[in-house]
Amino acid sequence: MTSSHGSGGPWSDLDRPPLNVPALRRALLHPDGLWTSLDVVTTTGSTNSDLAARAGVLPEGAVLIAEEQTAGRGRLDRNWVAPARSGLFLSVLFKPAVPVHRWGWLPLLTGVAAATGLAKAGGVDMSLKWPNDLLVSVGGEERKAGGILAERSGEDGVVVGLGINVTLRDDELPVPAAGSLLLANAVSTDRDTLLRSVLRSMEQWYRDWVREEGDPELCGLQAAYAAGCATLGRRVRAELPGERMLEGEAVALDGDGRLVVATEGGGTEAVSAGDIVHVRADD
Repeated sequence: MTSSHGSGGPWSDLDRPPLNVPALRRALLHPDGLWTSLDVVTTTGSTNSDLAARAGVLPEGAVLIAEEQTAGRGRLDRNWVAPARSGLFLSVLFKPAVPVHRWGWLPLLTGVAAATGLAKAGGVDMSLKWPNDLLVSVGGEERKAGGILAERSGEDGVVVGLGINVTLRDDELPVPAAGSLLLANAVSTDRDTLLRSVLRSMEQWYRDWVREEGDPELCGLQAAYAAGCATLGRRVRAELPGERMLEGEAVALDGDGRLVVATEGGGTEAVSAGDIVHVRADD
């Protein structure tokens, strides 16, 4: 079969059919459910930017999905680029009725929910790199297959973006450290099935979190993240704001979702923001 990766129509790559929007709406939109709308666009710059622009007039639970993103953004303004229909590129709108100081748990909650949903529907083991990367194993090597970006929108809203590489092949990877569910030998790469599972998992975790007023311990989120986090127990190098560098062992997550690093001098430091590198023994 010859495949084309241009955007010359929905069936230009027969291995990558478009999402079935009516079926997704039937499965996910319910009167008493979290998700209030689900829209799919063929292409856009950034689903986060598009959803944030309308957050003031949309109710909580709006979902925006793009078959292709041309200016997808990750943390630290990094680009996220992938062929059309090769992954899941979506943003959701939350308006959490929990104390604002606990909103920092939303990207971690999304990571747990996505890893849980993808493992269930895709049959692939996933782990989390603090604070917002989804990792898979490709040939015994740790690879990034997904990322999360949460952004405040107005006074009461948070837009959370999620990008997951589903069917990217070796020759399509943007960087050698990238991976995909396909390369991790997932039992299913059907994007409709994966998306339903991720959004259902996200709804369950979010409802539990809100019910406990955002308390990550009471709703089980803190323990679940720690259990699935590949960063804990590893030697890490944190590139902190102000060009400061911190190196040590990642030993815990605190109640605010910060990474606690044990330093050389015997103390600990809680990292709330920064770029984390997993340090190998030979580094």
